[in-house]
Amino acid sequence: MKTAAALVTIMLWPVIPLMWIPVHLATGFFRGLGRATYLFVAAAWMAAAYLIFLNQDIILAYGFQFHPIVSIVGVFFVAAGTLLHIWTAVLLTFPGIIGINEITKPQQSRLVDSGPFSVVRHPTYLAHTMIFFGVFLFTGITSVLILTLVDFAVVSTIIIPFEEKELQERLGQSYTEYMKRVPRLMPRGHRRGVLS
Repeated sequence: MKTAAALVTIMLWPVIPLMWIPVHLATGFFRGLGRATYLFVAAAWMAAAYLIFLNQDIILAYGFQFHPIVSIVGVFFVAAGTLLHIWTAVLLTFPGIIGINEITKPQQSRLVDSGPFSVVRHPTYLAHTMIFFGVFLFTGITSVLILTLVDFAVVSTIIIPFEEKELQERLGQSYTEYMKRVPRLMPRGHRRGVLS
């Protein structure tokens, strides 16, 4: 079960950078493709997932033997991250969470001043980190720890800056002010405002 959880996590992860890096790097191109963008992402993700599956013996070969309490803490992180992700999806709505505004002509966006967006600007990415770290604690598999660190680095240094640039262009001064009030990924206190 632990090996399967690690493998599924690693196989699912590429959809994040495969969707958000190209879409933010070439927004005009993907807006031209519109919803066909999802076919592009799905094809690229299936190829990446297949390569991961073929190399699972190497990818899952190394790990740690954790005390069962650490595994329980891992399950807590996975559950908390999943609940946070669901909460952000409800606030952003389905079109918002899958990036419809990024790949189509933007619809009217609105600021949401409740929930996790009042604490951090990007709670969905925080949720991913919590889930990945939880899977590492649950499984002890080294590649999941590496994935967690790579995901955090890619999201922090590439995806979020691109996303925030697009949000500033779409929302203007209100998003710029929101960025000043609310931290990016790590909570520092209760603040208000965000995009939906």
